[in-house]
Amino acid sequence: MNSLSKEKRNQLVLVVLVTGGVLAALWFGLIRFQQQSLSVLAQSKIAAQQRLEQVRQAIETADVLEAKLGEAQQRLGKVESTMASGDLYAWTIDTLRRFKLGYKVEIPQFSQIDGPKEMTMLAGFPYKQANMTISGTAFYSDFGKFIAEFENQFPYMRVLNLSLEPVPALVGPEKEKLSFRMELAALVKNTAS
Repeated sequence: MNSLSKEKRNQLVLVVLVTGGVLAALWFGLIRFQQQSLSVLAQSKIAAQQRLEQVRQAIETADVLEAKLGEAQQRLGKVESTMASGDLYAWTIDTLRRFKLGYKVEIPQFSQIDGPKEMTMLAGFPYKQANMTISGTAFYSDFGKFIAEFENQFPYMRVLNLSLEPVPALVGPEKEKLSFRMELAALVKNTAS
């Protein structure tokens, strides 16, 4: 560079700077843009492959899922066949009286049935709800077994607003008895469905 004249050296520096600028412009304008596009395409390809694998798995398990759906529909049909129907008041009292035979629980009081009415807890729920308040007496352990097994045997009925109080007038071994009051909420199959 020492042998070049000042004018030639300036021209050479200018050519190097212009060439560097053009290369930088090509890099940032074209190559980097293309690399970003390739990166986006690679991510899209991975996402598409994952969706494809999910579809393949769904296709492979469709028969199993269909069999499970059929079994679930059969179980639901069995449960629905035991749900309240017809005269709800008579059905509820009859069901309670038959169930309580195996327990030392006395249920002499039944309120009027409230319902069937629309279920408000879940929108679009295919069942209606009917409520009834019952009262009676039982020993604590007998009553606990009664409630637990009742809700297990009748998955469409729930005990709500349970209150337990000692019975003050009893003496002797009977003094351990409790008076209970509870509301039963039963799902009723919607006849319009």
